[in-house]
Amino acid sequence: MDHTFLIPVRTCAAGTVALRTARLVSGERVGLAFTSEASLRRTLGPSQQWIHLARKPLADMLDPVGIEHIIIDPDSVGESCTDGPQQQQRPSPGQPREVAAAA
Repeated sequence: MDHTFLIPVRTCAAGTVALRTARLVSGERVGLAFTSEASLRRTLGPSQQWIHLARKPLADMLDPVGIEHIIIDPDSVGESCTDGPQQQQRPSPGQPREVAAAA
């Protein structure tokens, strides 16, 4: 079974859930994932909603909107994520994906 991550979400007016993303200083949009509730709450606050997702479904959901990188356990999130861990490059379809937690 794939390891699951805590993925920050927001509830839209229609009651659907949308993935929360961030931008790097370069302007590139990135996906967010957390390895623990403590890390998510420390970065995004105690009221942040989240769902569990494995890396493949997360990557599959981000792909249609052109997001190719996922940041794991960023230290900060805002208009830009500059102090977070290195971004994870997504391989082409059919190749295994490695997503590692920040050190």
